[in-house]
Amino acid sequence: MPKQKTDRGAVARFKITGTGKIRRRQQNRGHLLEKKSSVRTRRLAREVGVSPADRKSVRRLLGI
Repeated sequence: MPKQKTDRGAVARFKITGTGKIRRRQQNRGHLLEKKSSVRTRRLAREVGVSPADRKSVRRLLGI
C-alpha cells in the first residue's frame, strides 16, 4: 500500500509548535517595504496561527 507523501512546499511554509499548533508567516512582507510603515512591517514579521478553516487541509499536506 503506498504511503502519503508530505508536500514539500507546505513543509517550507508551515511550522508545528511543541503543543501541536500550526504556524505560518504573514503576507505582504516580501518586497516593497519602503512604503509600508515600520509598525506594519514589525507586525507582519510575526508568525500567526493557521485559521481553523484551513487547519484540516494543511495537516493533510504535512502528513499529520
